[in-house]
Amino acid sequence: MRRAFITGTAGFIGFHLAKLLIDKGWQVHGYDGMTEYYDIRIKKRRHAILRAHDSFQATEAMLEDAVTLDQAISHASPDVIVHLAAQAGVRYSIDNPRAYVEANIVGTFNLMEAALRTRPQHLLMASTSSVYGANTEMPYAETQKADTQMSFYAATKKANEAMGHAWAHIHDLPITMFRFFTVYGPWGRPDMALFKFTKAILAEQPIDVYNHGQMWRDFTYVDDLVRAILLLIDAVPGGGETAVTGDSLSPVAPFRTVNIGNSDKVRLEDFIDAIEQATGQTATRNYLDMQPGDVPATWADASLLRALTGYTPKTDIQEGVARFVEWYRNEWPAIDTTPGLDEAQS
Repeated sequence: MRRAFITGTAGFIGFHLAKLLIDKGWQVHGYDGMTEYYDIRIKKRRHAILRAHDSFQATEAMLEDAVTLDQAISHASPDVIVHLAAQAGVRYSIDNPRAYVEANIVGTFNLMEAALRTRPQHLLMASTSSVYGANTEMPYAETQKADTQMSFYAATKKANEAMGHAWAHIHDLPITMFRFFTVYGPWGRPDMALFKFTKAILAEQPIDVYNHGQMWRDFTYVDDLVRAILLLIDAVPGGGETAVTGDSLSPVAPFRTVNIGNSDKVRLEDFIDAIEQATGQTATRNYLDMQPGDVPATWADASLLRALTGYTPKTDIQEGVARFVEWYRNEWPAIDTTPGLDEAQS
């Protein structure tokens, strides 16, 4: 039985990846700090679902707690480490940048250092499409220069990529960084647009639409994303393979970056239209200017992912949004009314 150590298993993507690996017969050890950046009731529910499986164990602690993190990884003795935990959110990084330094910089360093003691076959870590920043050439390709980040969140993720490359070079530890493009789906974060828009539309409340709706995103359905991660686990960089066309494989380290996206950009207005169709209700749109730190468009070139794995995310926005709305209607009311969790931040 293969063993994985996944950080962020009470989070949106970590939960789905852990569930997929468990279903595939893996032993999974999760690690999550249960921070109150968003409602912890949904985090507790995700972990409860995972804990129902005998092949899942979890440690609840912060990435900044180097001793506990090191002990958890040593105990798990994983074949693979997937690092998904982070302080997320572009806009929150303006108000509380220190949280991003502590979780994303210090926490990631702690994890990389702990990985040296267990020497997994492959360390995979999450980055973001936000690292492309002010780049205007689209679709974004991994070989593009990415030095103009527009938010402090993105800056910390680009720092993680630089740290990872140096670590892979110095210690000959295979590392893959994946750049996510606007992930959405069931069990998603309450602070993200799909969750907030669905909640408001069903409650017949207005929604805030930034840049007057003239924004585009490469929306990636969460099941597609975690399947791509699963396939990338065995695409270990630095194994003597020949670089493919457009490969980001480093010439001096077992390291590469990989976009995970649908290779399609969707206008924000069309995204809202899909929510209206799925809910059967019309949104009242409050048009606003662009927020600081945001970018008008993201669009992934996913040809490297396809070359490495033979797979490209493909769920279209209407189907993915409909699945989320169905989940929201069936699951969220019970979570939202869970008693005894007064510490939750909504």
